[in-house]
Amino acid sequence: MSKEIIVAAVGDLIMKPMLVRLLHAGGKRSGSAGQDKVPYDFGHLFEPVSRYLQEADLTIGNLETTLAGGTDVSYTKSKRQNGNPVFKSPDGFATALKAAGFDVLATANNHCMDYGIRGLKRTLDVLDRCGLAHTGTYRSGEESKSLCIRDVEGVRIGILSYTRDTNGIPVPKDQAAGVNKLARSRIANDLKRMRAKSDFIIVCMHTGKEYHRRPSLQQKELVSYLFRQGADVVLGAHPHVLQPAVCRTVKDVNGRTRRRLAIYSLGNFISTRLHGLDDALTGMIARVKLRKTSDGSVRLAGFDYVPTWVSIEKDGGRHPCQVVPLRPALLASDRGPAGQKVRMNRAYRRAQRMYQGVLPLLEELPDAGSAPESRIASVTDVPIEEPADAGSAQESRTASEPDVPVEEPPGSGAPPDSRTASEPDAPAIMDSP
Repeated sequence: MSKEIIVAAVGDLIMKPMLVRLLHAGGKRSGSAGQDKVPYDFGHLFEPVSRYLQEADLTIGNLETTLAGGTDVSYTKSKRQNGNPVFKSPDGFATALKAAGFDVLATANNHCMDYGIRGLKRTLDVLDRCGLAHTGTYRSGEESKSLCIRDVEGVRIGILSYTRDTNGIPVPKDQAAGVNKLARSRIANDLKRMRAKSDFIIVCMHTGKEYHRRPSLQQKELVSYLFRQGADVVLGAHPHVLQPAVCRTVKDVNGRTRRRLAIYSLGNFISTRLHGLDDALTGMIARVKLRKTSDGSVRLAGFDYVPTWVSIEKDGGRHPCQVVPLRPALLASDRGPAGQKVRMNRAYRRAQRMYQGVLPLLEELPDAGSAPESRIASVTDVPIEEPADAGSAQESRTASEPDVPVEEPPGSGAPPDSRTASEPDAPAIMDSP
């Protein structure tokens, strides 16, 4: 008898000051770091998508903000350091994430050090209080050695998280706390340990070029490296837009030949319209089906996705900001002004084109309570790119892998240099000294 498990995953969770202001519900102002004294309407933020998050057996997100504490005004005022914005959210945001259905948060990203070591540590303390597991940053040398492994119906799912950088904010060398960087020695060691203790491995990688709809050569090389080291699924973040997915059969360093899935970027799950781009409001809930067979092995059995949109109404709507599933929202007659509907429809069609033939859309069924397994596509139902030599550890062909065609609509508005082919890449994987 086989056992099937659904893992859901989303991209960047960015609570910009503008969103905090929109979700401010009035009341007394808070005076100092600690539990929020000002009510924020985070409870409705994920209502339209909570069904998809909660029906999964395990739900993962990328926390691209800090929970560093402070006064009410500190959450709603923009701040920059080293030329980059710094992010901080009220503690109530973590409570809302837990209530929405999140189980694990990846915390290694370029904003995790925005408020220094104190902010990094406090963020993890708040997540602990809310019952949210985390991976990617740590408060001590001992914690840095721990592995995030979740037992889901008897299946041990390991989750790792790494970032390319921390926006130039260094971790002091005299501190035991720290951040998982994309260093080959660290990755190889962590995956070796994880292979020995888990049945299925998911790696969250925070790298790539912001606002590019196609992965860089370095992202592709990193995915190939992670596959060879034993990762079953790779979830990308940081570009702030959706990027293509790939599924291929790879033999890892332990000799295990498996089908493995990578989504180069899951886009933003919650954010503002960065650089005026609708792409930055578009994300997805990726759903991966795992199957535990009678012999005890666990395999990738299928996957699909739900495209999402951040609906923002600044003119006093009942819910000024909500994450909505695109297709049901487009069918609803009361979802926002007509102009937003046009933009949402364009985002939905763009996602369809990007994942056609690789990631099937989750089709809505009349019975919302039906089992998630009945609505997810099998791996055998979608085209799989088989390497010429499935046993080869070399995946160099990813460098020349054709990109998924993407239609650039007029006025899509990416920053002028965001799609320049000659732009130099930062190294995706660093060799440790």
